[in-house]
Amino acid sequence: MNKAIAIISASLLPISLLVLSPVSPVLDRSAGPPAKVAESYYTVKDYSTVKKFDIHIHLNTAQPAFVKAAEKDNFTFLDIVDDRPFGVPRVEQEEIAVLQTRNFPKQMAFATTFPVAGWNDRDFAEKTIAGLKQSFANGAKAVKIWKNIGMDLRDTNGKFVMVDDPRLDPILDYLEKNKIPLIGHNGEPRDCWLPLEKMTFSAGYYGSHPEYHMYLHPEYPSYDDQVNARDNMLKKHPRLQFVGAHMGSLEWSLDELAKRLDLYPNMRVDLSRMPFIQLHTLQNWQKTHDFFVKYQDRLVYGTDRQVNVAKDSAALEKNVHEEWLSDWKFFVTDDPFSLPAYGNLKGLKLPKEVVDKIYYKNAQKWLAAGAV
Repeated sequence: MNKAIAIISASLLPISLLVLSPVSPVLDRSAGPPAKVAESYYTVKDYSTVKKFDIHIHLNTAQPAFVKAAEKDNFTFLDIVDDRPFGVPRVEQEEIAVLQTRNFPKQMAFATTFPVAGWNDRDFAEKTIAGLKQSFANGAKAVKIWKNIGMDLRDTNGKFVMVDDPRLDPILDYLEKNKIPLIGHNGEPRDCWLPLEKMTFSAGYYGSHPEYHMYLHPEYPSYDDQVNARDNMLKKHPRLQFVGAHMGSLEWSLDELAKRLDLYPNMRVDLSRMPFIQLHTLQNWQKTHDFFVKYQDRLVYGTDRQVNVAKDSAALEKNVHEEWLSDWKFFVTDDPFSLPAYGNLKGLKLPKEVVDKIYYKNAQKWLAAGAV
């Protein structure tokens, strides 16, 4: 009777206000010529020459158009397979991932997942680990655990299975022991549990899909239940190489996200909640900028782009390029942007060393951790 929550990702939008104080003569002399100062930042012109990595892509087609578009924009990416009950089936997702990775090994990698259909079987963990080993033999570099655990799956007593359930421990122990990276989509944006009038970006979607609006379904686990279960999982598995998808489902608060990054040294988060990042920037540019600088080793760029069969490859390439370039401008420049319904703002203009980590080095280091 229950269905996994299907959320259409919010569209990516740019934002933020960058306030630059005039450089004093003393600072100017000590810093060297203006050209040296400029070298510490990228520009829009640098976009095509800098290596970049998108850690959150769903490649649902064997067509090569997206991979070629990524190559043209100097992007490599991670294709993520998940256990969703809609769209392209899990087995077919993985077949596509294996095929595309073999065809374009320098352009992409993929993350596998595991089905929960046999949850109530006694040998669930044993079968799951065997299945993961086969995926690693086929080239998988990481594992995705999806929101059906926590928001759909129930045990034989009808109780929701949360991500810290003891029956998952053997699987997580295996990943932890072998330093195999795990991506966790645990819960949903906090908007999902709020009344429509209190939502940040999601009122249109949940207003049209009340069946997925958790505020109307108090019988389901709460937002806090989801986050607490994820946190408890990380406490039990402190060496797990973990990336929290969608800013770790803490997109609404940089303070709450910072607390988790401080508590769990092996936790990273992907940035596939761009509208929220941009809203934080609008509300407090300095705080957001400082957050990115402080946690530059823990943040990885990702878009959660769904790549389906394209009738027009040129249109796909144009759309992909514009989305990626818009995000690049936001992070590396102080160009003006507009966040509809909120206002006009400017980009974060992060230093090169921060951009290099967020866009490439952190993803490479994280994926290289796995002994697979």
